[in-house]
Amino acid sequence: MVKPIAAEKITLYDLQEQFNLNLVEDPAFFSEWQQDLPILSNDEKERLQRVQAVMANLEQRSVLESTVKLATLAPLLDLAGLYLQPFVVWEEEAFRTKTSDANAAANARFDVLGFNHKIWVLAIETNHAEFSIEMGISQLLAYWLKVARSFPTLYSLVTNGKDFVFLKLVFRNVPCYARSKQFVLGQDRDLEEVLQIMKHLAELVAQSENQN
Repeated sequence: MVKPIAAEKITLYDLQEQFNLNLVEDPAFFSEWQQDLPILSNDEKERLQRVQAVMANLEQRSVLESTVKLATLAPLLDLAGLYLQPFVVWEEEAFRTKTSDANAAANARFDVLGFNHKIWVLAIETNHAEFSIEMGISQLLAYWLKVARSFPTLYSLVTNGKDFVFLKLVFRNVPCYARSKQFVLGQDRDLEEVLQIMKHLAELVAQSENQN
């Protein structure tokens, strides 16, 4: 495994300079997060309501970030079918980083899950706002660019358990990526949309596996 660039150092500008990474603004490039989304069943909606109720309860208490992450991400992966065939899941080596401020007890853990090399999930566990979801996006793109170049199209979800952003990376003459809007747990129907997108991306990858 190639060790990613340290999260406290990597930026999107660094990736643009080192890998010629391009952000694609054309909505058609990453239409998968907005079009042809499946309709959720009543059971799925009720499960998501339970997830939100669990989170509301946890937010009233001082709980570990790992608990928050587990309470939201695990049910979503299950409901999206990513633990079932044809998907094979593995956990990459987690990596950690600390803030550059020696006086601040701030650190972050980044866990990467892979599904058939085509869907990646990066979960951020942190005790400090300095390690934002934007930093997670930069770190995951760096990981992609170093270890996953043999796969022409990749999808990913970056989350801290409360915020969610989807990414698409395509290798053309130069690597290109696009991102979804940022979804927030507890805001409107955001969690339902997150599950719809996950299910749709899983279906697309499963279809491509069946064609091979």
